[in-house]
Amino acid sequence: MTAHVSVWHSAARSETGKVRAHNEDAVLERPVAGLWAVADGMGGHAGGALASRLIVDRLTGLTLEGDLTQRLAQVRQCLQQANRQLFQAATHAGGPTGSTLVALLAAGARAVCLWAGDSRCYLWRGGRLYQLSRDHSHERQLIDRQGLRPQQAARHPDAQALTRAVGASERLVLDSLELETLPGDRFLLCSDGLHRSLKPVDLGTALDLPLATLAIERLFAQALAGPARDNLSAVVIRR
Repeated sequence: MTAHVSVWHSAARSETGKVRAHNEDAVLERPVAGLWAVADGMGGHAGGALASRLIVDRLTGLTLEGDLTQRLAQVRQCLQQANRQLFQAATHAGGPTGSTLVALLAAGARAVCLWAGDSRCYLWRGGRLYQLSRDHSHERQLIDRQGLRPQQAARHPDAQALTRAVGASERLVLDSLELETLPGDRFLLCSDGLHRSLKPVDLGTALDLPLATLAIERLFAQALAGPARDNLSAVVIRR
């Protein structure tokens, strides 16, 4: 029997940053299984760190079988279970315990990005950067529903408030985007602490480097050269 050899290469990193006392982010890197994720916890250190770690631990223990459609159903079910556990914990605690989640699932030449919250998935292809995910945030709602310009929306006092997250409501609603991957594609999963620290051109310059490890080093060197007020987490995946 021929052993399965992954066509994917990846690198992941998570840092507390310069201001926060604790890191409430968690990252998942399973290249052989074709699954990666970034979770950014909310609800204070104890609740946020617990939420992001619970999500990543559940995804780590998931046995993925079948084609992409079947694997996606398994991931969705796993995340619904995590959502119920976090929502019940928040109900008993009387305060929020949740996390954003952005994940990439790959099988063969197909991949699916799925997310809840403002952690993002980017694709670097042919020298161009594409944002595949769409933030679930009040800032995004102000742009979409009220027609505010991005600069105006960003100044709103509730701009960074989330409209979706794992554990925030009784039933989790995930957005997803499926695509065919091409040799040379690079994906970036990251928390808002990272994508708010860097310009799109900085993301593209890093993703254009030949190795996932080099891309991660470049992203964090640039982000940590700035204020780094939030936790920073990223996973770079390439075919």
